[in-house]
Order: sequence, then structure tokens, then C-alpha cells
Amino acid sequence: MPAIRFDRSIWADPAECFRREWLETNGIGGFSSSTVAGVNTRRYHGLLMAAVKPPAVRVLLLSKLEETLIFAEQRVELSTNFYPGVIHPEGYRQLEEFRLDPFPVSMFCVAGVSLEKRIFMVRGENTVIVEYELTEGPECMLELRPLIAFRGYHELTHANPALNGALRQSDGLCSVRPYPDHPELYFAHNAERTEGCTDWYYRFEYPVERERGLDFQEDLYCPCVLSFKLAAHRPAVVIASTQPHNAAECASLKAREIERRRAPTSDGDAFQSTLARAAEQFIVRRGSLYTVIAGYPWFTDWGRDTMIALPGLTLATRRFDVARGILLEFANTLDQGMLPNVFPDSGETPQYNTIDAALWFIEAARQFLDDTNDVEFVRSKLYPKLIEIIDWHVRGTRYGIHMDSDGLLAAGDPDTQLTWMDARVNGRCVTPRNGKPVEIQALWYNALAFAAKLAGDFKDEGARTRMEELADKVRANFDHTFWNEEVGHLYDVIDGQRRDASLRPNQLIALSLGYCAIADDRARRIIAAAEQHLLTPYGLRTLAPFEPGYRGRYEGTAAERDAAYHQGTVWPWLLGPFLVADARFHGDSARWRRSHLLGALRAYALGRGCGQIPEIFDGDEPHEPRGCFAQAWSVGEVLRMVLFRD
Repeated sequence: MPAIRFDRSIWADPAECFRREWLETNGIGGFSSSTVAGVNTRRYHGLLMAAVKPPAVRVLLLSKLEETLIFAEQRVELSTNFYPGVIHPEGYRQLEEFRLDPFPVSMFCVAGVSLEKRIFMVRGENTVIVEYELTEGPECMLELRPLIAFRGYHELTHANPALNGALRQSDGLCSVRPYPDHPELYFAHNAERTEGCTDWYYRFEYPVERERGLDFQEDLYCPCVLSFKLAAHRPAVVIASTQPHNAAECASLKAREIERRRAPTSDGDAFQSTLARAAEQFIVRRGSLYTVIAGYPWFTDWGRDTMIALPGLTLATRRFDVARGILLEFANTLDQGMLPNVFPDSGETPQYNTIDAALWFIEAARQFLDDTNDVEFVRSKLYPKLIEIIDWHVRGTRYGIHMDSDGLLAAGDPDTQLTWMDARVNGRCVTPRNGKPVEIQALWYNALAFAAKLAGDFKDEGARTRMEELADKVRANFDHTFWNEEVGHLYDVIDGQRRDASLRPNQLIALSLGYCAIADDRARRIIAAAEQHLLTPYGLRTLAPFEPGYRGRYEGTAAERDAAYHQGTVWPWLLGPFLVADARFHGDSARWRRSHLLGALRAYALGRGCGQIPEIFDGDEPHEPRGCFAQAWSVGEVLRMVLFRD
């Protein structure tokens, strides 16, 4: 039986099935996504979100298929849509079950007729396949109306005279190209009949966008109607793609995808297998190498997120070649000792506006070496880059990033956001962390200590001496400067005379890296404070509830949500640093706690999460999931903890 399966009982609460979202990806940045009820609740939902310039430039080509089952002179609508003030039709009421097996499968049951619908993407192509199979009942007809959008994935489309609805047809294949700046969309099919159509469907509503304070209405265009005769062992097939296919390819493509998705189950653990499959969905091609999509449905690849997620997505799952490809790809983007924070959607020059991506790159390289023992790869491909990063940070690089006289790293001003707590509202940083942020010092010390070890191993004595001296200086000044005896934990940021004593999770990073500069007794006090005030069943809060500025719910307009983003919101990825620190400083007593703390996320991923872990949760109970419904570093760090070995 599939690890994730929902029966008819969840339809009793429509809101519950409307918020459970599935995800299919194609390995080049494109995806297919909707809810288990088949209703699109976001502008980002759709059957074919194509990566037209992989992996970052995406266009929603095919939004959905309107489905009508015809038998015994009845027309039964299987689709579900939100329109102003009404849900129409209510096809979800005909759903008997939904399962991931291994891709989304919906079973409709209507008056003795059972129809199974399967959706899957083809690896390496902007191709989605939808297959309908009659599993019980007499022969019947199925009408499908493709609804197309042809717009950027952050946008919405509306009826307009510029659309060219001309339908090109040949045997088993039809296509449309509504706008010249978008690719042609092909529909390979085995329909009995194809009819051209020129209908607009108006005012679809996306309630999640409305909740987020964004535009939420859209019009969609129907270019044709496909009519299929359904009989046992004769599925109806639609292959929607940016390249022509033949419907007869469906069986072989499906078999290939099922085989490709087979994941090791390791003692039959459903949580581990589910996360391993989820991990693959974030790994995509960037040219001939690899990168990581930070989150679905709206992020592209981010340097910081990629490096934090890399150990869990690739090393824990033993995808070592992929890890090499990611490290090489980002090593090639190194500029002035910095890695890109983000590759823009439209493919312009990467943005080098982060202080920590390059330092996380060094930590990812350290973990790669630990897990693979691939000394030659590190020596020839990574070691020169690591030394380059450190040298640039010592002498100074963009945004005032430089090593201060005490050996610690300082950067930025009140108007820059260079750490992962980077939200802005009306041009102002919500969480100013200019100066010397605590986790940056930890990453800096870790980088120096690791570089010193490599230099020694590689007989680079000059570099070894220099790195060891710097590491010793940073270790002494970090511990001395950041410890706050009054509250029993580290300062979060120091900037001249300004000392931010807010209790945040950033100091847990200092306890979890390969090289730690914090004394054991102090580390245990930090862990205790985090456990008491920051830890929740789904991760760590970004600010303790007793602190000024705490916000327990992430909701409202974009500005309201950004104001809460790092002011109490729970991030699952932070469980990684917490649990590693717990294991390091509490030993055997931490093992039971690790299993216990992963229980809520296990239940979420195998239930409401449909195999994924989201970006964030509310800081306050009941800790509603928010943000991206599938986040790379959430999955990566939780998977790393599931497979963690003390």
C-alpha cells in the first residue's frame, strides 16, 4: 500500500482536502502541482509549469483539464473550481481516494463507474502526462477541455484579443501557440474526436492568493475539446508538452518513471523513503551540472539554501555525483570570494548579496569530504576556491564584508540584509543584523579550521600556518565577545557598542558545525535556552515569544507576512543544527529526543504534507504550515536527521 493515501473521509471537510498539495517535477525546474481535490488554489498550481529557460524561467502553459464523464445519458463533472462566491463544479465529491503511487493518482467513483486518473512528468522534459483508466463499469465517454494560461508563473492572465487561438491538428496530435514569445504547446492524445474551441473561462479564483493579499482572479482559454471512448484496458491519454509526442508512448514513459523513482526503503521506513523521493524533486540541472530549487512553488536556486540543503539532499541519500555537480557549479560562480545569493527568474546576472553562502559552501565541502573521502576532488577542484574565499574575506569584498582587527567578520549597514534573516518591509530591514552576526562568526571559524586541516593534509605549509593563526584568534575572540552571562546564551549580533541579546536560533549553528568554538558548559546552556523558548514540534522559532517584536502568526498582506518572517515564525530546517548540537553535547540522552522530535514532521509529511515539508510554520499553536509547501532545506535537514548517526 502507498505510504500516502487519503480515502473519502477527508472530503467531509472540504477545506482539508483543498489545502493538501501534491508536486511533480521534471528535473530541469518545471513542475506540475495542485491539490488532492483537483482544484487549483494558487496561481502557481497547474498541470504544466514549463521551465522554458531551465531552471529559473518558468511559464504556466496548461492550467488544468476540465473533465466530464458521460454514461447512461448522464454528464457528471469531475473537475472542481473556485469562482466568485461558489465552488463549481464539485467534482471532488466523486473522489473515492487519492494516493501517491508513486505519482498522484485519483480514483473517481460514480454510480458503478470507477475511473482512475494518473498524473506524472517526464524527467528532463517540459512534459506532463495525464492518463484516465476505466477500472470498473460499462464503456463510457470522457470529455476533456484543456484550459491554457501561457503566462509567467508569478503572474495571472486575463481574456485579451492578442491571443492567437488557432488550433493545428494532425492524427493524434494538436497544438497551439497563443503568443509568439512562448513555446508551442502540443497535445498528443488518443481521443475519438477533436473539436476546435474558442472559449474563455472567466474569473477563476485562487483563495490562497487572496489570503496572501495578492491578486487572485484569472481567466483561462480553451482551444479544443477532446472526446474519448473509455473501455477496460484502453486508457485515455493526454501528453501535454513543448515537444511533439505520440499517445502510444504513455506506457513506456510511465514504466520508465516508475522504475526511476524506486527509492531504497531501508528497513521499510516510510518516512525515510518519502523524504528521499522528495529530496530528488529539488535537484535540477543547471547546464551540464546541478543546482537545487530552494522551494516550490515560487523559489529558484539560491546559493545559501543550496549549500545548507546539500548534505541532506545528496550526501545522506548517497547521491555523491550530484553533490560533486552542485559544488562544481557553484565553485564556477565564485566572484570576489562570494557565491550568488540568487539566480534571478529572468536569467540576468546572479546577485552577490549574501555574507554566508560562501561560508556554507565551505561547510558543505567539509561534509562532502567526510562522507565520500574523495580527497582528490577536494584537492583539485575545491581547495583553491576555499583559500580564495578566505583571502577575499580577510582583505574585504562587497558590502563591506571584511575581517576586523579581532579576527571576526563584520559587514553591512542598517539598510543591508546579508544573512538568512533577510526580510524587508518598505525598504527597511525587519531584522537588522549588520555588524557581526553570531552564526557568521561560527561559519568563519569553521572555514578557517577546515582550511587549516586541508592545508596540512596537502602540505601547503604557508597556508596551514596562516589559517591556524587566524582560527586561533577567531576562536578566542568569538567566545569572549559573544558570551552573555546575564542571559546564559550568546548575543545574536554585535555592532560596535550595540549588543543584541535577543534569543534567536542562529547561535545553534555555532554548536553544530564541523569545528565548534564554544565551550561545552556554555553550549549546554544555549541548548537549554533554545529548548525552553524556541523549540516546537515542527522546528525552531526565529525569536523567543517573550522578546519584543515577536509575531506568532505568519499571515496577512505581503508586508505583514514579511514582518513576521523571522520574528517568531518556525523553520523546520533549524531542527538540523539543534539536533546535531544536542547529540554533540548531550550524547546518548539525545537519541530518544531526536526520534521524538521528528514525530510531528513525520506525521505531517505522510499526511497533510503529501510527501513534503514546508518552508515555515506559525510560531503559535497550532503551528499552521505557511510559505512554500515544499522547501529544500526543510526536507534536506530533516532527512539528514532521520539518517543521522552519532
